[in-house]
Amino acid sequence: MVVPLPIAAMPRFALLDGPSPLQPLRRFSSALGAGSVADVWIKREDLLPLAFGGNKLRNLEFLVGAALEDGVDTLVTSGRRWSNHCRLTAAAGARAGLAVEVVLSGPPVDPPGPGVRLMTALGATVHQLPTADRAAREAVVGRVAAEITARGGRPYVIDVGGSGVLGAYGQYLAGHELFDQADALSLSVDVIVVPSATGGTQAGLIAAAAGRSPGTRVAGVIVARPASELRPTIGSMVRGLAGIVATDPALAHDADVAIDLDESQLGDGYGRPTAAAAEAAELLAQTEGILTDPIYTAKALAGLVAAVRSGAWDGRRILFWHAGGLPGIFEPLD
Repeated sequence: MVVPLPIAAMPRFALLDGPSPLQPLRRFSSALGAGSVADVWIKREDLLPLAFGGNKLRNLEFLVGAALEDGVDTLVTSGRRWSNHCRLTAAAGARAGLAVEVVLSGPPVDPPGPGVRLMTALGATVHQLPTADRAAREAVVGRVAAEITARGGRPYVIDVGGSGVLGAYGQYLAGHELFDQADALSLSVDVIVVPSATGGTQAGLIAAAAGRSPGTRVAGVIVARPASELRPTIGSMVRGLAGIVATDPALAHDADVAIDLDESQLGDGYGRPTAAAAEAAELLAQTEGILTDPIYTAKALAGLVAAVRSGAWDGRRILFWHAGGLPGIFEPLD
């Protein structure tokens, strides 16, 4: 096992109880088409503990750790009403004994969908906006944090998706976990396919692969924002990680060239389902008994299906990063 270099004095609040499973998808691989010769595996981040699981728990171990170290009493974060990150922040706050306030961009639905109901059940205070405008959401986050301070509280604001170098470090460790599991099985991984929205997961996996398996391609399937906006964000996080962990020094200078982004599955935008995502989710469910949400993880799965069926990855071993978000299956769609 290769032990990553820790960020100096980084506090960590444990939210995981062990590695997420690494599993082969034999029937799914066979069902991709007569011409397909790809070998597809899956990393089950959806099976992580707390509130229906999801990979954002890895970010939150370090974000909550930093919050506790700072002596705060309230976590403040934001996202859409189906946000995996917001739900898991509510769960992590409950585990850590911290209050949580979430600002959700709209439009709202009546009655509230499962995301809002779960956040409320976990003890979070929910501020639901009527608009999907990001600037308006960020303004309310600032107002909520100021109100907490004014009443004598100590807020800790977590960016959308829990990204940034601190959160991405949790995903970097997840990458090492994957390669440890693969080494134990004498398994090589040619391509990791991951949904990419705020970019933290992809950044962490890029940095981990650089040090452990430089030939492994980390293919991000865009599910939220355009590549022109996401690429520099991921690049900045990769460079930040490269400066503090044992990885390929070239990443600190050439991070952008290592960022593989596929915009073909975005459709009409974040939160909007596509026929390709629905077909990919159905194929995985009916061959392996594994569910994916329709607007995030399923779009990444659709990117994998399209690439394999095109023959682009013939003879390759593909690892699908199941990020979670399962309550989104029941979320009313805009």
